[in-house]
Amino acid sequence: MPIAHLKDVDLHYQLDGDASLPVLVLSNSLGTSLAMWEPQISLLSKYFRVLRYDTRGHGRSQVTPAPYSIPQLAGDVIGLLDQLGIAQAHFCGLSMGGSTVMWLAVHHPERVKRLVLCNTGALIGTAEAWTSRIATVQRDGVASIADAVVSRWLTPEFAQANPAKVKLLATMLKTTPDEGYAGACAAVRDINLREQIGGIKAPTLVVAGTGDIPTPPSDARFILSQIKDAQYVELGAAHISNQERPEEFTSALIKFLNS
Repeated sequence: MPIAHLKDVDLHYQLDGDASLPVLVLSNSLGTSLAMWEPQISLLSKYFRVLRYDTRGHGRSQVTPAPYSIPQLAGDVIGLLDQLGIAQAHFCGLSMGGSTVMWLAVHHPERVKRLVLCNTGALIGTAEAWTSRIATVQRDGVASIADAVVSRWLTPEFAQANPAKVKLLATMLKTTPDEGYAGACAAVRDINLREQIGGIKAPTLVVAGTGDIPTPPSDARFILSQIKDAQYVELGAAHISNQERPEEFTSALIKFLNS
């Protein structure tokens, strides 16, 4: 179990693919772990040296005191890259991971080759909703909100036909430490990149889900309107589109990153 001992956090990470290949960093969504990318790894690792990690407070990474911030989570990625001797990489993030890599592309453009922003927004939800969720998790734990959250991760039709996938994602969420989840909720609540992302120069692909409720296609189209020459793909999925439409998702990534 590779662990990077950074300045103020220990991050669990995993590398797949030949060391000679270009590096692709995958950043997980709120309430998941690096395991969320499993449907992509066998194919992506043929083309890239894939670096996955558990965001601070998630998976097997260290739970540090809440709250967290997106600049802090992005700083963790920079620290991980520096420790591994990776000067530049492609980045793909979903939801909270999208916020993280968007911030990186704005503030550390020299580290970013190409950027993929999936099921995310420059501003996600309302401060009131996030503050309420944090209070609920602090009082009753992540398990108390898990069913409601997962119900918005997949379309109802897909969830009904794929109970094993629902169980997998629900388990990932329920095993996320309460403080880690609450801390990351604060990070998402407090970041607003709407006036900054116009400065992103890296070639960018924006991936949306037609049935995504937390970050609807309108959020994706706003990002598209701000980043010059950005490309757009919309999948027939809800919020965790890489799990619901794995083949289409992976194909879109490879086509864009190799173009």
